[in-house]
Amino acid sequence: MVALGIGAIIGAGIFVLTGHAAAPNAGPAIVLSFALGAIACAFAGLCYAEMASTVPIAGSAYTYAYATMGELVAWIIGWDLILEYALGATTVAVGWSGYVASLLKDFGLALPDAFAVSPFSYDAAGRIWSATGAVFNVPAAFVIVFISALLIVGIRESARVNNVIVLIKVVDGGPGVYVPIDVGRRAVIMA
Repeated sequence: MVALGIGAIIGAGIFVLTGHAAAPNAGPAIVLSFALGAIACAFAGLCYAEMASTVPIAGSAYTYAYATMGELVAWIIGWDLILEYALGATTVAVGWSGYVASLLKDFGLALPDAFAVSPFSYDAAGRIWSATGAVFNVPAAFVIVFISALLIVGIRESARVNNVIVLIKVVDGGPGVYVPIDVGRRAVIMA
């Protein structure tokens, strides 16, 4: 379970992105904001644990909403979960897209920006969305298709790939530590 949690957050710069989002809003109290976030997550986990002890079937927020508040609320929460997972997957895919584009560039295959970056960008300082001029993020689509195919193959294979990724990142020293890996005549920097 720990490997699943680590695997879910590794690779898209999620540690850096969280810091960038919290820094302008929390300022010097960023450590306190992370501590308060951890406390809120602990309470949410306790709520799920208590609900899981009363509902006799396993499930997520949809199942618990259905058991306690009825079909309409469960339907709304189900669609909310789909939206949440879609936006989360999009963010992670765009992050992995940068890694794929960087790896391809190291092997001499540079993708044009029109096909390697997100079509839209958000400026947090100005709080405005802008078009980047990109048409379609091909590496992000490739990552989504690859991960989807891996999930279709089966849970055991998905767990194995997840454990390998976690092992590489833990041996690598964690986020932000770069280890050169020798590939032929030149070294590739893996994050």
